[in-house]
Amino acid sequence: MSDSVRLDRNQIAKRVAAELQDGWLVNLGLGIPTLAVNFIPEGYDVIFHSENGIIGMGPQPADEDVDTDLMSAGKGPVTLIPGAAFVHHADSFAVARGGRLDAAILGAYQVSDNGDFANWRLPNRHVGGIGGAMDIAVGAQQVFVTMSHTDKDGTSKLVENLTYPLTTRACVTKVFTDIAVISVTPEGFVLDEVAPGFTPDDVIAATAARLIVSDSVSTIAA
Repeated sequence: MSDSVRLDRNQIAKRVAAELQDGWLVNLGLGIPTLAVNFIPEGYDVIFHSENGIIGMGPQPADEDVDTDLMSAGKGPVTLIPGAAFVHHADSFAVARGGRLDAAILGAYQVSDNGDFANWRLPNRHVGGIGGAMDIAVGAQQVFVTMSHTDKDGTSKLVENLTYPLTTRACVTKVFTDIAVISVTPEGFVLDEVAPGFTPDDVIAATAARLIVSDSVSTIAA
């Protein structure tokens, strides 16, 4: 594994974008999720939702085209697709809470093998707020989490039980990391894909929970 190169943020975003279906309405969280809009398969009509009130969010603009009045929930510059709409914050959350999101792509600090996830505060750090992730994760039909597989100290972010403050219980559908794609099933984590140069044993060694290896593990097309 020491000779293998982990996927970068854009490669993770590209892989999760390949999971999206034509006609879906998808919420994008902060960080890596915001990059997914740049990798929608050709010919697909996917509408992106930002919790601050944008329905029809487009890719990040070139530096010279940035409009400082047009920002995502993560305060990053965005564009609009034809037909996009600005809505009141309450209406934006009515979309999320009303089950109208086909999927949400969110970041996380930890995911447990029953689909719990934590993404709003690190332990022993009394900063930040839970924001809208709880409502979005509960309301979305599917929840895709993007993150690094381990933290900077090499500690696994995929665990048996959360040690970070909970965001939402039993909601995660799949996890897309820099070394693997892992499904969350009633039996626990199932390894579906590995990054180029990695083996299932590498991913098992980096995961702090039981990991079932699929009979048809493939390599992520990076």
